[in-house]
Amino acid sequence: MSSDEHQNAALGVAADAARAAKRLVVKVGSAILCGEAGAVREAWLASLAEDIVSLRKSGCEIVVVTSGAIALGRRKLGLRGALRLDEKQAASAAGQAALAQAWQAAFAPHDIPIAQILLTLDDTESRRRYLNARATFRTLLDLGALPLVNENDTIATSEIRYGDNDRLAAHAAQLVESDLLIILSDIDGLYTADPRQNPSAEHIAVVDAVTAEIEKMAGGVNKDAGVGSGGMASKVAAAKIAGGAGCDTIIAPGLGDHPLKAVLDGEAATLFRASVTHDGARRQWIAGRLKPAGRVVIDGGAVKALQSGASLLPAGVREVAGAFSRGDAIEIVDVNRQVIGQGLSAYDAGDARKVAGAKSDRIEALLGYKRRPALVEKDDLILRSE
Repeated sequence: MSSDEHQNAALGVAADAARAAKRLVVKVGSAILCGEAGAVREAWLASLAEDIVSLRKSGCEIVVVTSGAIALGRRKLGLRGALRLDEKQAASAAGQAALAQAWQAAFAPHDIPIAQILLTLDDTESRRRYLNARATFRTLLDLGALPLVNENDTIATSEIRYGDNDRLAAHAAQLVESDLLIILSDIDGLYTADPRQNPSAEHIAVVDAVTAEIEKMAGGVNKDAGVGSGGMASKVAAAKIAGGAGCDTIIAPGLGDHPLKAVLDGEAATLFRASVTHDGARRQWIAGRLKPAGRVVIDGGAVKALQSGASLLPAGVREVAGAFSRGDAIEIVDVNRQVIGQGLSAYDAGDARKVAGAKSDRIEALLGYKRRPALVEKDDLILRSE
């Protein structure tokens, strides 16, 4: 196989990954969305909306992580040059509404509602907030909305903020258990050196592991203080985060119209393969890293239900032990005290005791409010046999 044929085959791998994705996170940066003028590129955004609509019709669930609030807000407020944290927060507050309106206008012709979600780092680091955020994403996707994610710059501080929306996109992909993260950039992926400074730099189509050598190739951050805060280094860092959660990443050119269609059609891009599978990452987190804060004893019927792939419902719970909070890991044992598995509790210990043994239609009456019935969702459960 010639070098050109090898390169084409490698590019086809990225297109195949995009076509195979059932849940996709798309990251759009300020420089892509707003350009140098600091105003939304409406025609481009309309073309991206058409790409997203097409993918949704094929059965792919999509979440968008968008920058642009600060870029739009600074233009409204007349801010110039590098901004202090408080100025960024003010610009974000001024720009968030305009940003959401732009996305809603692009999807209005397709009758798709936009749902804005503002995250801070603590929302994904805290298990309880993680579960709340994931449940919100799940409900929005089930209802046919397009979740639109941005960092909550209006309240985030330097200690708790992600730092750039590439990393935010990686954490969002982790949170929604995405198959693929596509980062739209002003360049068609990773090169052996900065191609704007070194004409002999070679494009890399597939990265199997983010090594120190790969990170060195990525270089530093974007020096443009006007629009955007990331660069290739932050995109590679995002790919590493997403890969550790079982999510592949594609860095693809985004300035042209229909950027997602271009990826599907095999346009030059870089695919970063995930370092683990989704199941492997989830199993390592739930079963290997979290110390149980409590225990539930379940009956034989519940054991069989879990082994068949079901969630743990309160009806099968015989006993609740420990003082755990919602989002804590709990051990699940049978009536003989044999460990069945471990999972993240959707209830705190007090509420779990109230509903233990109750059928799902009794939960609202027992707790005084309506909630999802599972004590441990199947996606938050690892069985000992797995």
